[in-house]
Amino acid sequence: MKCTFAPFLVALSTLGGCATITSNELQTVTLNARTGDGSAVDKALCTLKNDKGSWTASTPGNVAIRRSSEDLTVECKKEGMSDGFLRAISRAAGGMWGNILLGGGIGAIIDHNKGTGYNYPNDLPVRMGESVTIDRKNETGPAEPSRTAQSSGSSIADAADSR
Repeated sequence: MKCTFAPFLVALSTLGGCATITSNELQTVTLNARTGDGSAVDKALCTLKNDKGSWTASTPGNVAIRRSSEDLTVECKKEGMSDGFLRAISRAAGGMWGNILLGGGIGAIIDHNKGTGYNYPNDLPVRMGESVTIDRKNETGPAEPSRTAQSSGSSIADAADSR
């Protein structure tokens, strides 16, 4: 009798595994800011936050942030311009699904708590004077954020509360 179960196990093992082993807690994202008409905004000071920490950077640039199951909020400021707000949706990474399929719940719990089982969109395109939400499930090329009108006096907390 020929064993056809072994090839299935080999194929299943290539799906991934513990995200704690296959990836680290940091993700480098690209941060840029633009005006409503699409012009680049240089040297806007931005604060990025999630439940794992807070980071500051100026645009354009790359920022290493801690992964988390919580969404990432970004607030950018530049003198003479209205603030820009962005919410980046956190999505489960492939290693998290590998944990569930191959390792059961323990690995998934560890990856969830450490944040290694999640990813943010790679590009964070802030629109000054607007509040946008981006989701990596929609990434096919350059990110096109969904736009939401932003009233003056709103804060990064307002953008986070809108989920």
